[in-house]
Formats: sequence, structure tokens, C-alpha cells
Amino acid sequence: MFSALALRRVLWLLLSFLLLGTAEPLAAQSLPANAPARVRRQVAAQRIAAPIKLDGLLDEAAWQAAPVAGRFTEYRPHPGHAERLPTEVRILYDDAAMYVGAKMIEASPDSIRRELTQRDNVGNTDFFAIFLDPYRDHLNGYGFFVMSTGVQMDTRYSPANGEDGAWNAVWDSRVAPLPDGKGWSVEIRIPYSAIRFAQAPVQTWGLQFMRQRKRDNQQFTWNPINPAVDGFVNQWGELTNLENLHPPLRLSLTPYVSAYVNHYPYNELGKQNATTSFNGGADLKWGINESFTLDATLIPDFGQTISDNQVLNLSPFEVQYPENRPFFTEGTELFNKGGLFYSRRIGAQPMGFADVSVLQAQGGLLAKGEFVYQNPGVTRLLNATKVSGRTSKGLGIGVFNAVSAASYATVQDSLSGRQRQILTQPLTNYNIVVLDQSLPHNSYVSLINTNVTRGGQTYNANVTAGLFRLVDKKNQHAFSGQLNYSQRHGLALNSEAPIDDQNGYKYYLNYGKISGNFTWYVDHGIESDTYNPNDLGILFGNNNVSQSVNASYNKYQPFWKVNNLYTSAGIYHSFLFKPLLYQNTGFYGSANTTFTKSFLTTGFNVNVDPLRRDFYEPRTAPLGGYYVWVPSSVNLGAFVSSDYRKKLAYDINAGIRPYALDNRVERPRRLAYGLTLSPRYRVSDKLNFRYTFDYALKVNQMGYVNDGFDLTQPIDQFYSALLTPDVLLGRRRVVTYTNTLAANYTFTNRISLTFRARHYISSVHYLSFARLSPNGGEENLPGYFRNHDTSFNAFNIDAAFVWWFAPGSQVSLVWKNAGGTSILGSEATPLYFDNLASTINTAHNNNVSVKILYYLDYLTVRSRRG
Repeated sequence: MFSALALRRVLWLLLSFLLLGTAEPLAAQSLPANAPARVRRQVAAQRIAAPIKLDGLLDEAAWQAAPVAGRFTEYRPHPGHAERLPTEVRILYDDAAMYVGAKMIEASPDSIRRELTQRDNVGNTDFFAIFLDPYRDHLNGYGFFVMSTGVQMDTRYSPANGEDGAWNAVWDSRVAPLPDGKGWSVEIRIPYSAIRFAQAPVQTWGLQFMRQRKRDNQQFTWNPINPAVDGFVNQWGELTNLENLHPPLRLSLTPYVSAYVNHYPYNELGKQNATTSFNGGADLKWGINESFTLDATLIPDFGQTISDNQVLNLSPFEVQYPENRPFFTEGTELFNKGGLFYSRRIGAQPMGFADVSVLQAQGGLLAKGEFVYQNPGVTRLLNATKVSGRTSKGLGIGVFNAVSAASYATVQDSLSGRQRQILTQPLTNYNIVVLDQSLPHNSYVSLINTNVTRGGQTYNANVTAGLFRLVDKKNQHAFSGQLNYSQRHGLALNSEAPIDDQNGYKYYLNYGKISGNFTWYVDHGIESDTYNPNDLGILFGNNNVSQSVNASYNKYQPFWKVNNLYTSAGIYHSFLFKPLLYQNTGFYGSANTTFTKSFLTTGFNVNVDPLRRDFYEPRTAPLGGYYVWVPSSVNLGAFVSSDYRKKLAYDINAGIRPYALDNRVERPRRLAYGLTLSPRYRVSDKLNFRYTFDYALKVNQMGYVNDGFDLTQPIDQFYSALLTPDVLLGRRRVVTYTNTLAANYTFTNRISLTFRARHYISSVHYLSFARLSPNGGEENLPGYFRNHDTSFNAFNIDAAFVWWFAPGSQVSLVWKNAGGTSILGSEATPLYFDNLASTINTAHNNNVSVKILYYLDYLTVRSRRG
């Protein structure tokens, strides 16, 4: 039995684990004696008169005259060791671009790993990378990677996004084997239009080089990086001797044309199963001045974006889906500061979409006898624009604006056939303004404002936030915080009632030790009961006061049979903001390591969650005193990942959460299980497969039940007793299976074919029901017989053939297949193969599209004409 004694034992283990991690003397926690000191190495760039021909061979005389950057230091897995096989890098520049040439020496030709991948993907391959920090603020930077196969990847670095691989630039590179075969070389051309820098007679930029030798799972950097020091950009070296650089006119246009064929088997008279459409538009980039760039998308087309991983959502919170639309993922580091921008709000489902299908008597918009004829599920984006940049004084400025068209649903009277339109979302303008000032010692202060303005009398929303991070001179301690204020004023859509959460606030403070083998922090935050940033952001539950303490101890040098060790433990506590009521307290710990010889990575985590009160599950205002008691529980998890260098590799993740018996109600014990198996097989350097199986089981979970009564119909006395402010709960068994198969075939470093199929099944079977009353009381309802069982099935295929026929230009052919069912009541079944058959036999939507983008750069076009 899971008892108080078991809880005490787990707490003692956690405390012993934390004390063990801090028992080592501070002198022994540092890197070994041969670890490099914090330095900033320098290399001078060499100006040239004529451009370099990119062929991967460093045979031009200009390369031989340039200063050499070498003597790299190991970064992973053994920080501080000198490289055994040398790397040599040289930098040239002219009035239009910067050129980087690098030679990577190897023991033999077969020591170089050369798996072909799609752009922006690193597989089982060697690579060389250059990183630039033109403003030398030690916070923001660019990364340009070239694989030994010639595949490119580019990244942005910022405090808000960390390493952002969604950013894409237009640049060029070539690779070639060294003449003796013992190594490879690369030439990179980075046009100044791809980066931003200030106007100055003489400049010094932040600079870093990195080399990966996949054969030994090693990474080396030119300027030594100490993993015990907080930050990455702040540990780069310097590029000197940049003279008379003039930021160019950055003007480019990327027009597109696309064609779609869509087929859905309506098989109804008057409805076409197959439809076609043609689209055209463009993306525009204009360098307003040396620091700021305008990005605009005109009549955008996101029809080829990968499908969302749809899930059955039983929680009181919305599902947050990742952003896959390029315009909203590239160059958004300023707009993501403070966590106020959830870009999926733009072009999302209309705010009044669900109300259309509900009768007016139940608070909806549908009159009696009407049915929904057409109801668009997304709003149409008319245009979006970004202006962003950073001045020579370190002030970052960003302005984002997007406009979506008004959306209407069409409903029809079933008797007369008369149709009418219902506004589901008015014309809407989304706006963000950001000011971000870089400060010395990796510090900053920021001011962000988000605004949503809607046409008509529908409410508008505004959120303003201030952020700061202050770090001491030694980069040892940091104090950070945030203060937000939200405003929503006006009437609810298609209503005369004003919204109730008009003004609210949030603040968060964090202080801790950020560098060294041993780090820690304490934090505290409040979100008021009326704080709501959801018109352009996302929030999972307000009305909350929380605080926590965390400590971590990491060993970065090999010992025993492992390369490293990462550990963490902490305590968290929260209570309701209004009224001031206890919510929960918890303890957690984790550890992971990588073995020296096998490079197998394994770890575990434990979370102890004593008895807590869930004020969100009842879906009622907490002032009514409604909450669900959740019994004490312990979550135990572990994972294993094998060496990805091998043809056959795997990832395994498993977890179990047993709950204590609920002594208040005679009810079977709650349990939750989870298992993920993900084997991958590399057939060759061109073809690979990956299969992922996810299984989750929740037994005797108690959760909110949406009874869905039709108040326009007569109801018996039993149901009348339920129509009180009390909440209906259900004890249920929830089982979820997800199968995903991905295959990739890469023809060349510019042509690839990807395939991804995902099948998701989640079924809910209710075992009993209870009435929830204020103060957490539950009354069993043995006579309640309504069937609330649910089965949700989703199936998607995304296949794409992509050819990058020129820098920034591509042709893509995409096939998307989507199908699914949602079954309620007695027809729902928890049986896997019955759900699988239902998914296969349901109608599927098939969409085939072709899209052509062509990148036009003003300077390139002008030089060709000249």
C-alpha cells in the first residue's frame, strides 16, 4: 500500500541524493588543470579585391595570405582537451560578402561520416560551423553550418529563443575532399545581406568556429568553451581587421505560385469530390537601414505546412501546437521575449466557431430548426509584416503586424431553405512592439506590448510587460524578473455582455547561481485571477501563486565509466491567488549520464506529489469552492538512448505513477503508465527509417464530465437534481496509442524526399460517476446511466519532395492525407483494432500541391545586368 511511510522513504532518498551531489569540495568541482581559462582569441580577416570562386578547394592565392585560426579545443565529450587532428580556418572579405575557408584533417578518408540529410538537419555526419556576433553584445548571434556532404544549416542565438534552428538565410557553400584524401575542406560565402551589422570604419565582431567529428562523437571549438560557465555566445572569440564595411541595400523578393488538387469523397448530389485552386503571392525583405529589416508576406499560402499532431484533450486547458509556418518561426527572437506571443493565434479558428453549432437557448447562435451549412475552421490571413533590428548601442527594436479577414458561418433553415450568415470573427489586427536593450555582462532590459484590435463592438485586448536580467561581472549570479499587465475591454462576440476579465497582472522573480558545477535558484510568481494574455499569447491557468527552489550539480569531465553526470532536485509549492487557498506541494529529482565506451545515455526522474487540490478541473470559478482532491502520488520515469552512430539505434522512455488510496471515497487505486519505443535504422547514407510507438494508460482517473444536456427538451427528476451548480465527475480508464513512421531518402544535398505517417487512437471508458460539491466533496451516483464513452482517431500522411535548385529557391511537391473519427456514447469502443478499422474505413481527405519559390536579390540582379 502506498502510505505515509513510503512517502517518507522517497523524501529521504531525494534528500540523500541532493546532499550527495553537494558533498564534493568546491575545489574538486572545477574543470581539470588542463582546462582552458576564459579567453577571447582573435583572428584577423583579410580583405580581397576579387570574389572567391566557391568549389570547396582552398587553392586561390588569397587563402594562403590570410591569417590562420587553429588549435581547436574539445567541447564534447571531454571539455578542455586539445584536438589531435588539426583544423585550419581563414577568413576573407570584400565589399559584398565574407568568405570562410576551412580544412579538417582526418586519419583516413573512411573516418569522415557522410550521411545525407535534408537542409537544417544534422545526421550521422561531420560538420564545420562559423558563428558571428556582429554587435559583440555577447547575447545575440548567427550560426552557419556545413556538413561534410554539403548540406547547410543555419541558426540564430538569442536570450528569448536560445538556439533557433527555424531561422533561414540565403548563403552559399561548397565542400571537397583534401588532395591526399585525409580530410575535407569547405568554402562558405556569407553575403552581408544575410546578417546585420553597424556602420563603422573599423569593426570587431564576436567569432567562433566549431568542428564535429562524428566518428568519435567529438565537437571542438576555436575559442574554448567551458560548459560550467553560463552562456554560449559570451564565450566566443573575436574577428578583427574589418575595415570600411558598408551594410548593403538588403532588398529581396521571393514570389511564389502554387496549385492544389483536393479530393474528399462527399458523394453527395451538388457537391464536387475534387476541387482545384491556384495561388500566388510573395515574401519581401527590405533593409530599411544598416540595422533594421522589414519582412512582409503578401497573400501567404501555408497549405504545405506539416499536419498537426491532433490529440484527444480531456484537460481544462487548450492544446498548444507547435508553429510550422516559416514566416512565424524565422527571425522572431525579439517577439518571443516574455512569452506573450503564441503565433498560432493568427490565422487560427474563429473565436465564435463553436457557438454557431449551439442553440440560442443554450447560449449559442443557432435558431431552432437551423443547421450549419458552412463554418470555416480557420481565419484567412491577409498579410503580415515584421520590422526588427538592433542599433550599434545594443537597442533591439521589433514591430510585428498582421491582419486577418472577417470570418462568417452560413446557417440554413431546414424547412424554408433560407440561409443567413453569422459573424464568427471580425476583421482583426494583431500588433507587437518590442524594445530590448543589451547591457554589459550578458544582461538586458526589455519592454513588450501586444495588442489585438477587432472590428465592430467586439472586445479588444492589450498586454504590456517589462523584463530584466542582471548578471554580475563574474557571470556567477543572476537576478531576473518580469511584470505583465493585461487589459481586455469591450463586448463578447455577438453579445451585449461585457467580458469579465478586463484587467489583470502577473509578475515573476528569479535569483540564483548560474555558473559552476553546482548551481541553484529560487523563484516566486503571481498570476492574478483576471490576468489573461490569450488573445495573442497562451496561458495555462491563472489565479496562481507559486514558488520553488532548485539545485543542480553537474560533472562535465569523465569519471568511472561515464563521460559526464547531470543532476537536479527541487521543491515547488503553490496556492490559489483568490481566494488564498492551498493547491499543492511537490518534490522532484533527476539524473542522467552518458557511458564512455558505448555512448549509451540513460537517466531517471522522480516526482513526489503529496495530496493536492485541483481548482481547474471542475471548470468553475474557484470562488465557488469547487476543486478535485488528487491523492498523493509518486511518478518514476527512466529513459535509455543508444549511440546514434550505429545503423540500428533506439530510444526507450518509460514511466509509472501510482496514487495513494483515496480514503474519502471507496474507490480503486489510481495508476498511470507510459511507454515510448523509438527504433531507427539507417539503411545507407541516403535512406533511413524511424518508427515511434507511444502508449499511455490511465486507470481510475477522476475527471470533469461535460454532460451536454439539451435544456429545450423535457428532463426527468433525476436529471433535474443534477442541474445544480454542482459538477459531474467520472471515474474513467483512458488508453492512448500513437504509431508514427518516418522515412527519408536524400538524393543529393539539395534534393530530398520525406514521408511521415501518424496514427493516433485514444479511448475513454467511464466506470462510475460522482457529483462534486463545494470544498471537494464527492457523492457517488450509482443510478446515473448516461454513456459518456469516447473514441478519438486521427490519421495523417505528409509526404514532400523538395528541390533547392538555387540558393533560397525551391520546388516542392506535397501530398497530404488526413482522416479521423470521433465516436461518442455506446458506439465508442476501447478496442484498438476496432478503432483502427474505423479510421481506415472513414472518409479521407487527399491533397496534392505544387509550389515554386524563386529568390530574387536586388544586388545580385543588378550585378548580373552590369
